[in-house]
Amino acid sequence: MNEDKLLLREAETIVTAIGRMFPGLCEVVLHDLRDPEHSIRAIENNESGRSVGDPATELGIARIQDPGYPNVIQNYPNTFPDGRPAKSTSIGIRNSEGEYVAAICLNLDVSLFATVARSLDSLVRTDGQERSVTETLRARTAGELRALAEEYAAERGRTPRGLDSAERRKMVRFLRDEGFLDVKNAVRTLTDIMGVSRATVYNYLK
Repeated sequence: MNEDKLLLREAETIVTAIGRMFPGLCEVVLHDLRDPEHSIRAIENNESGRSVGDPATELGIARIQDPGYPNVIQNYPNTFPDGRPAKSTSIGIRNSEGEYVAAICLNLDVSLFATVARSLDSLVRTDGQERSVTETLRARTAGELRALAEEYAAERGRTPRGLDSAERRKMVRFLRDEGFLDVKNAVRTLTDIMGVSRATVYNYLK
């Protein structure tokens, strides 16, 4: 129907404009809900590794199946495939008959803000009284490994992926010395955090 095509065309213009306003920060995706098997029609600032022609997400399917599904789902927590946290908003677009035709989805990479927050915390933090060592009996987790890596990079004004090779090597050895490489799937987590191969991580440990 001509109305549906017009709505999709105008929505694609909006997706392109929003994406180009927030380069490298917010992924913006246009879904064609008439074709759930190949719903992605446009994607700006690709952070999730998806492509035009990929299928709809679970939320998109739910919107297709339920005409009463809310028009807007705002600020819900999400996660990119490499583990980075995201804040997402999904906006459904209906035609004049009330049928969902499309959805615009925004996925904000909040890991960058976490790095900034840690940098600011390091800047304003003052030294208190020396504290005795606190013993922890539970096992460390991959989430703590990721948080410590981000804190390490933030103290140097960068993200883990923004560290140069020498700095990444120092960070990996620091995490090893702190006992975090004993965490289950630690090496795989580090490859995601730094955007390097497993071989590179093992090389840093030599």
